[in-house]
Amino acid sequence: MRKGIHPENYRFVVFKDMSNNQTFVSRSSAPTREMITLEDGKEYPLIKLEISNTSHPYYTGKMKLIDTAGRIDKFKKRYAKKG
Repeated sequence: MRKGIHPENYRFVVFKDMSNNQTFVSRSSAPTREMITLEDGKEYPLIKLEISNTSHPYYTGKMKLIDTAGRIDKFKKRYAKKG
């Protein structure tokens, strides 16, 4: 492994799946501005995820359509004029 190319500012961060509100703590160096307090009373930086292993159909075995940003509506609106 090459030295000097990996970040050294790893810290504990809470990742929150916004589709089902599941949270988990891991180490990360990703920047974030939001904070969250967990049940242990400690405050952690928060990184919001649109999908994780707790909501992805491959891991859950359930086919579920997640449209968090109105992507389907945008697609239909864009291509409705052409057809």
